[in-house]
Amino acid sequence: MIIIIICILAQGKSVSVPSANTARNASRAVWLKHLHQWHWVSSAMCLLCMVLFSITGITLNHASQIEAKPVITNRQAQLPQALTAQLRGYAERHDGAKEPLPEPVEQWLKDTFKVQAGRRVAEWSVDEVYLPLPKAGGDAWVRIGLEDGATEFENTDRGWISWLNDVHKGRNTGPAWNWFIDIFAVLCLVFCVTGLLILKFHASNRPFTWPMVGLGVLIPVVIAALFIH
Repeated sequence: MIIIIICILAQGKSVSVPSANTARNASRAVWLKHLHQWHWVSSAMCLLCMVLFSITGITLNHASQIEAKPVITNRQAQLPQALTAQLRGYAERHDGAKEPLPEPVEQWLKDTFKVQAGRRVAEWSVDEVYLPLPKAGGDAWVRIGLEDGATEFENTDRGWISWLNDVHKGRNTGPAWNWFIDIFAVLCLVFCVTGLLILKFHASNRPFTWPMVGLGVLIPVVIAALFIH
């Protein structure tokens, strides 16, 4: 009888160990499945921008070696007398202020110079109105003389490399692109963190995992500490 009880207990113990291992392996498989899913989705969404940001990182790092040939376009026109009188009266009340142009003047600029003022802030004085129009990859501005309505528009285009560099930095790209950069940065964090966790799960079978991760951390830290002044 004692022998039978011992055998039953031994069988129960032998069953419990595989069950615990099976549960652990099942949990590990579920976590790995979710991590792989988040990893590939985030990497797929980041792919194009990651390539573009890597390329523009190189062009930004070698901006002094990459020659830019800006193309400057200058045009003149005459603001109608009615609009000139409207601006002159507005300028007398807002001398030194920074306010958008009246909508009729913005529409005239659009029709005359294809300029999208977009309620941007202009600099007002009693003599003239100056509207800066900074943009990615170049610059532009409009100056309106209030004495006679003489209007000058100048546009500077520094080329597509300069445009990509400004897009990389979020310089003069507008709020929509700035929001996109923030979302893209979050997706990159998801991609990196899930990749690190996947490495953790596979590290036991890959002895070089943590030395390589440590090397990836150590190299930029040492370079920054020794060579950045």
